[in-house]
Amino acid sequence: MKLIVTDRTGNEHELTARDDWSAMEVIRDANLPLSAECGGACACATCHVYVDEAWTERLPAAQQQEIDMLDFGVAVQENSRLSCQIKMTPELEGLKVTLAPESL
Repeated sequence: MKLIVTDRTGNEHELTARDDWSAMEVIRDANLPLSAECGGACACATCHVYVDEAWTERLPAAQQQEIDMLDFGVAVQENSRLSCQIKMTPELEGLKVTLAPESL
């Protein structure tokens, strides 16, 4: 299945996602600039992405721990999510996200 990621320079990357991997794992393994410092434990906000508006309602709701961690994110918006908390499934074929800035 495909995960489409726009990097911080505006370039779009079509990545092949494995079922049940997190979006963060897919992005990290493609060597895109996503630090993901906690390795997917939902203990930081360094895998912060913006979910394309067409997909925001199709994702499972963020759990409280993710919402709390987003308080530490940079330039958080309504469509902000932690990519470590987005599990790739066939229903998410073609999901589009944009890497959030690391700093302002």
